[in-house]
Amino acid sequence: MTGLAYWLPVVWACILGSAIMIYVILDGFDLGIGILFAVERDRLRRDVMVQTIAPVWDGNETWMVLGGAVLYGVFPGAYATLLPALYLPIVLMLLALIFRGVSFEFRILTRDGGRAALWDIGFMAGSGVAAFCQGCILAGVIQGVTVSNDGAFAGGPLDWLTPFSVLCGLSVVCGYTLLGATWLIWRTSGDLEIFVRKLAPALAACLFVAIVAVSFWTPMLHAPYLTRWTAWPNVLYVAPVPVLVVALGALFLMGLRRAHSRTPFLCVLGWFFLCLSGLAITVWPYAVPPTLTLWNVSSPPSSQLFQLVGTAVLLPIILIYSVYSYHVFRGKVTEADVHH
Repeated sequence: MTGLAYWLPVVWACILGSAIMIYVILDGFDLGIGILFAVERDRLRRDVMVQTIAPVWDGNETWMVLGGAVLYGVFPGAYATLLPALYLPIVLMLLALIFRGVSFEFRILTRDGGRAALWDIGFMAGSGVAAFCQGCILAGVIQGVTVSNDGAFAGGPLDWLTPFSVLCGLSVVCGYTLLGATWLIWRTSGDLEIFVRKLAPALAACLFVAIVAVSFWTPMLHAPYLTRWTAWPNVLYVAPVPVLVVALGALFLMGLRRAHSRTPFLCVLGWFFLCLSGLAITVWPYAVPPTLTLWNVSSPPSSQLFQLVGTAVLLPIILIYSVYSYHVFRGKVTEADVHH
């Protein structure tokens, strides 16, 4: 296979991977803030936490929509196979995100004790369930899907629910919580910043343990995964990933000790990037492991090329308004900002 028929799916796989990474970065820390409601009970501090994301959180789901559109339009074979296999966690995730969004808006409008506490619980629960489901969905793809000879899903509705998927779900919850904590280190001050600074090392230790556990478990799922990490000369290309994970961990702890605002957040972003990169290296070139590759499930080259033209126009626009919105609402949020 040569020419456009080979390279277009590769280009689209990079676009899809980038959309997933950007979504994880942007929606990860605001889901993490919701999960942190479990350990921060003060109403005013919760208001400060929400205020750090209130102007921008709606736009973060744009990247999830883009990823779904790419999967549907460019890799219809993967869409048709993966969705039946992962219907339950996907539907549960979407319901959790909807309930979380409703709670987010209503908690702002509600000030009396009983109903305010109810919406806070909804915001926290929706954030935690959505994060857990995202980890399960990712694990469901990595551990593989049972398909028939014609590429259709041939498994059961609970095939995705395994010890590995539970581990990945808890890992994502832990990672998002740490991402939210480091975002608050960057964007808040006073007692709230001190609180999340003290919490961050424990969360980082849990995430590091989770990364190690998933890293050792994943290559054991399928023989090609193990070959990808251990065969020569592949090991030369993948060896920097664990080294960089450890280096970023040291930089993270140094940033906390020296009271840096941005360094911890950027280090956690680096961890997420390395983890997703490692998983991409592991499953490449499968779109539906362990049987269907990118080229098996992609649409005709003419269709991919047509969609690429539109994406080349829209993607810079989405990036520009996303960067601009975060630039406009930069700076630390204080309790005085909430009162106003």
